Amino acid sequence: MDQDPTLRTLLGRRDLHLRLVGDESALPAGSLDHPLRWVHNSDLTDPTPFLTDDLALLTTGTQFADDDAAGVRAYVHRLVDRGVVALGFGTEVHRSGIPADLAHACAQASLPLFEVPYGTPFLAVARAHAEAIAAQAYARRTWALETQRALSVAALRPHGLESTLTELSRRLGCWVGMYDAAGQLVHEHPEGGSSPVVDEAAADLLARGGSANRVVDAGEAAHTLLTVGRAGHLRGIVAIASGTLDPETRAVVTSVIAMAGLSLEQSEQLARSRRRLHRQLLASLLTDDPTLARRVLGALPPAPVVVAVAAGQRQGAVVEWWERQPADAPAAFLAESEDGLVMCLAVGDAGVLDELAARTDVRIGVSAPEEYSAFSRAHAQALTALRRSGDGVARYADSAESSVLAAFATDEARLIAESRLAPLRQHDAHEGSELERSLRVWLEHDTRLEPAAAALGVHRHTLRTRIAQAAMILDADLTSFPARAELWATLRTAGD
Repeated sequence: MDQDPTLRTLLGRRDLHLRLVGDESALPAGSLDHPLRWVHNSDLTDPTPFLTDDLALLTTGTQFADDDAAGVRAYVHRLVDRGVVALGFGTEVHRSGIPADLAHACAQASLPLFEVPYGTPFLAVARAHAEAIAAQAYARRTWALETQRALSVAALRPHGLESTLTELSRRLGCWVGMYDAAGQLVHEHPEGGSSPVVDEAAADLLARGGSANRVVDAGEAAHTLLTVGRAGHLRGIVAIASGTLDPETRAVVTSVIAMAGLSLEQSEQLARSRRRLHRQLLASLLTDDPTLARRVLGALPPAPVVVAVAAGQRQGAVVEWWERQPADAPAAFLAESEDGLVMCLAVGDAGVLDELAARTDVRIGVSAPEEYSAFSRAHAQALTALRRSGDGVARYADSAESSVLAAFATDEARLIAESRLAPLRQHDAHEGSELERSLRVWLEHDTRLEPAAAALGVHRHTLRTRIAQAAMILDADLTSFPARAELWATLRTAGD
């Protein structure tokens, strides 16, 4: 992209015969390459109320009194504070040459000073810069039109979205990347231009779910991130290694965002048909008969398999994550249902679910390994694990909550258990005894007195007395197995 007109551009106009006073090396780096907004002339002692930032001021010096170095220094400082980027002095109009006090003050303030010879009118300088601005604006509009044409041609190529993003990168002369709805970088040009900071910012924007733009400082360069898709249904992020986009560039990028959204929407229509088919195949698998699914799909993940159910706001991101995986990725069957997104994987591939949950911020319940003839049971196990999960992945086989007693631990059961133990707990609280704890330890040691008493640090006769006292308070015959089993279930359900 062409550079905006600068002071160097103006000084380079040979027809103006402008001359920089002093050595450029004495000025701060980039002083002559700062974009120049306008050129204005004034001989006021204080013209700053009428000036704008990034302006070059021209003067003939009629406002300077003779031998007033302090006044000249104050004048220069006012210009610098206002944001004036250069001062042009018209010689041989009011003064012969450039006053030494002015040259010294500009050098001290690091303000570029240039000479405008008598034969060059101030109007010619201002007009030259205006022409440069107009030429630059025309060049930018021409660039935008040519870029739009090139992007339209790229969109017609195979893998049109990827080709369009690559062409955009070439036209902008910077890195361009595309993140899918799961926050995974799925395309970039040139390769290796992303960074963890950009990856994290893209994931954060997707998690928020709203349409937005964000500029991220990624170390050496700022990156602009733009969402693709509507709020609440984001399809991805386009990242550009540029923190500032002028109007022409922003118009080009906006068109690319629109094309990306259209491309992804067309893919979504095809995906909808596929999802409807998979829902029907899931209904067939839940009959514990994989025949129809194998006939339609050609193959299913090899048995034994685990069934997983994912729940959360970003189930679509899970589907996109799977679709973006390489050809040698683990095979999986996915289908939407009223309970959530159902996935079926070979047992050896189940570890990928942890990565999936971390990337997409969904909760996943996973069944124990089963054959397809027990698919419905595996599905029920996954739903059970999902209901009892917090964040991430919960596995039915690994959860202590998958016990029969835990399955019966409803709110009503807990209320009954607490009511049943209430007399015992009141006695312990009033007398400072440990009858409930003694019962727990006794039952944990299979009702054997010796090891239970040792665990409690008491004599076996003391423990026998406590058990008898507790049985009396609870009005229970603890010599029978049914009573002991019921007491154990009561203690487990009530909790500590």
